Amino acid sequence: MERLTIDPITRLEGHGKIEIFLDDKGDVEEAYLQVPEIRGFETFCRGRRAELMPQLTSRICGVCPVAHHVASTKALDSAFGVKPTPLAEDLRELLYMGYIIYDHILHFYFLASPDFIVGPRAAAEKRNILGVLEKVGLDTVNKVIKHRAYGQKITEILGGKATHPVCGMPGGISKGLNDEERNEIEKMALSCLDFSKGTIELFKNIALSNEGYKRLISSKRLALSTYNMGLVDEDNKLNFYKGKVRVTAPDGSEFIKFEQEDYREYISEKVLPWSYVKVPYLKNVGYQGLKDGSKSGLYRVGPLGRINAAEGIATPLAQKEYEEIIDFYHGKPINQTLAYHWARLIELIYASERALELVKKEGITGNTLRNPITENPGRGVGIVEAARGTLIHDYTVGENDLIEDLNLIVATTNNNGVINMAIRQAASAFIHKGKYDDGIFNMVEMFFRAFDPCMACASHQLGKVPLQINLRNKEGKIIDTLVNFKKGE
Repeated sequence: MERLTIDPITRLEGHGKIEIFLDDKGDVEEAYLQVPEIRGFETFCRGRRAELMPQLTSRICGVCPVAHHVASTKALDSAFGVKPTPLAEDLRELLYMGYIIYDHILHFYFLASPDFIVGPRAAAEKRNILGVLEKVGLDTVNKVIKHRAYGQKITEILGGKATHPVCGMPGGISKGLNDEERNEIEKMALSCLDFSKGTIELFKNIALSNEGYKRLISSKRLALSTYNMGLVDEDNKLNFYKGKVRVTAPDGSEFIKFEQEDYREYISEKVLPWSYVKVPYLKNVGYQGLKDGSKSGLYRVGPLGRINAAEGIATPLAQKEYEEIIDFYHGKPINQTLAYHWARLIELIYASERALELVKKEGITGNTLRNPITENPGRGVGIVEAARGTLIHDYTVGENDLIEDLNLIVATTNNNGVINMAIRQAASAFIHKGKYDDGIFNMVEMFFRAFDPCMACASHQLGKVPLQINLRNKEGKIIDTLVNFKKGE
């Protein structure tokens, strides 16, 4: 059996590699995503003061710190039994829209667009933002940089910092808006809306006018029939910040919808022997391995999962785009992996529209920022829709307001099973009779990148880390081995 390794995977957050195994005929027998990183937050956050969690967990990742900060803050709301003020809820959501704007711009232009704008089989040294610059020109790239900075500026104004916000606290938020800041955010959000409309047209012009790309994004051979998950409001419209968790079945019907605190009744996690990233699955269906279909409990999250799980979008321009993508795929659910990019740009429009709605809301510059804590703490759950998908923070707060236990299920973890299936599916579609090259490998990576995975967020630490270090001499011979940092154990 021949073994092919793509290491490192490129244009992602964190580190990972893909292992592909070929049978005797040179066709793909199996393929896996492996993540070598360890995230120990579940271990070293125990015993910490609960109030520190929004700042600590935002350090899990430098790309999606706002998601962790807000999920953590919501978990503390729940743990301390305190409901935020309506103004605090609006300001948190406005902060969050800034994050979605800058994160979706980052992924599409810096990580994904080289495959579309430059080409999936272009020379490796061209498949980057500099290659995009050559194709679209400096003016477009300057607009990309400017509008990503706008999203970060919105985060900075409300969160106190552009990357790791410090504003969240149980019952509310630490900082409000003044009139000058409100006007600045309104101008930036309006500009982001114009930019997002141009971006989705750019994608459609490239992906839908090129027959090769059109086949890739619409091929049923490159589709996975899974359950879909996302937060929805009371009308089952897409929501990033609050609502119930809705899961739809592979046939598109509603499977379950539950309150955030009840997620343990519906979601379990499978530990795999070859990965530090677990595989969540629906308890009511069960884990059947890395398989799709209604009998497999694996589910999809993120932009495509949210489009499938929701019954619409609550802002007009995004709703129009939502209807267009459904029409293109002749209904829901949409199962083609590369449709993630289109769904992500629809969400970019929604985030810009929603930011405008919030910043223009009457009373947004008020000062009722926080409700007081009046109860002793207990267990609390906070769920938000990170850019990459459903993010769960689950804390148990005990005596002296210290964290006794916690569990974090991040978006990439939720997607782990489907990511592995998508990689295997793509490898099987593109590698035949032992023939492959760098361009083929990049096309396999395209299906990994569609999920916008974050490896730094996804990995868990359970008990002892099974780490083995081999020390070799200059000839490559192993001369000593360290296991869990204890020689000879």
